Amino acid sequence: MICLDTNYLILGLVQDSAEAKALIAWHASGEALVTSSIAWYEFLCGPVDELQTAVMRNLLSGTIPFGHEQASTAAQLFNATGRRRKLRVDAMIAATAITAGAKLATNNAGDFEPFAEHGLHLI
Repeated sequence: MICLDTNYLILGLVQDSAEAKALIAWHASGEALVTSSIAWYEFLCGPVDELQTAVMRNLLSGTIPFGHEQASTAAQLFNATGRRRKLRVDAMIAATAITAGAKLATNNAGDFEPFAEHGLHLI
């Protein structure tokens, strides 16, 4: 299972982009593609239109909700990585991937690297 960060959701809609090619290859190989409700919210903030939203929704196997387990894991990640304000939302996205047992596909690997030692697997 691969959890898509917001940048993969956005750039996956750009024809011939590296992200679009990766999404097509993963989908063709039978890989389940999901996203966190946090990344989905960021994606919907757009600008995106209804067709782009429908295309991405149809590609995804699901959107993982941000509930109690994800909030607890995100808080642990945030605290374990120095409580840096810029990592708050990234901790939430990372926690969603970790609790789902998914790898995170992101173009911002450097932003998520602090969470790797705490169980996050990056693509």
